[in-house]
Amino acid sequence: MKRLIAITGLVVLVAAIVAALSVAAPTAKTGPEAKLPPKRRLPALPAAVKARGKWLIGVKCDTPPFGWQDTSGRNRGYDVEVARQFAKWAFGSRSKVDFTCVTTASRIGTLTAGRVDIIIATLTWTAEREKTIDYSSPYYGAAGKLLVKNSVTVGRLSTWMKGKKIVSTSGSIYDRWIKNCFKDTAFQVVSSPSAGVLAVKNGQADALMYDDSFLVGVAANDPDLKMAQNKFLDVPWGIGIRKDEASMKAWVNTAIRGMKARDKFWAILKVTIPRRFYTLFKKNAPGPTNSLKYPRAAPPENSCPS
Repeated sequence: MKRLIAITGLVVLVAAIVAALSVAAPTAKTGPEAKLPPKRRLPALPAAVKARGKWLIGVKCDTPPFGWQDTSGRNRGYDVEVARQFAKWAFGSRSKVDFTCVTTASRIGTLTAGRVDIIIATLTWTAEREKTIDYSSPYYGAAGKLLVKNSVTVGRLSTWMKGKKIVSTSGSIYDRWIKNCFKDTAFQVVSSPSAGVLAVKNGQADALMYDDSFLVGVAANDPDLKMAQNKFLDVPWGIGIRKDEASMKAWVNTAIRGMKARDKFWAILKVTIPRRFYTLFKKNAPGPTNSLKYPRAAPPENSCPS
């Protein structure tokens, strides 16, 4: 019975978040398409993608507002709209893409197994992941935050985290950071970020550690929860590409440069998040005057706060 209640609560919670985002974040419409400028033509599509006539792309389906499914089963969110822009430029139609749902733990395996061409799935750059796959140029800048109950005051992480129970998804950058830096913190894997929210609400965890891009929607729509002020692991996302696929990487990076030059990432983000968060998230989208870089010189998951 307890399991049934927990599952029911999770379904209700996800429905509430998605319903709120459905009002605030309609499907992106970035206006009439302009042709790529002559000096930045897209290179030839990888042969397999061209022959198929559509993309196969892995996206999140449980992480609103960046990758999720509405009540009709339609994929929506920032990552999904980036994928649809790729389809538009590759085949002249935003619909020329099939989506595969992936989780934090499954996305790299789905890519390396050849089930999808690329993954656009809230994939934070890490040095460890880059040993297995290639990353595109950054297409979004995210940061880590803690979701806690309103009654909780989070102090300096180096001391506050001691003895706490923190949840996050398997294979996340937060998993490695906690294990590297917070030996006295109990870490537990949850099946999805929404399951982590439920764990905090039910008092089964002190905090959910996750990307601010997801937590902001939860905090905005749940009167009992808030995001702590602490900000950490400020690392961009990239599109995941299999190793030794030079033509794929060239096409994807050229498309990202084209979108960046036209400020399309911000155009997509504006219809993904509520207007009241524009100022907070404006610099997360790469654009003509905003460039993002991976911290390859000092991998942040190995950097512990003092």
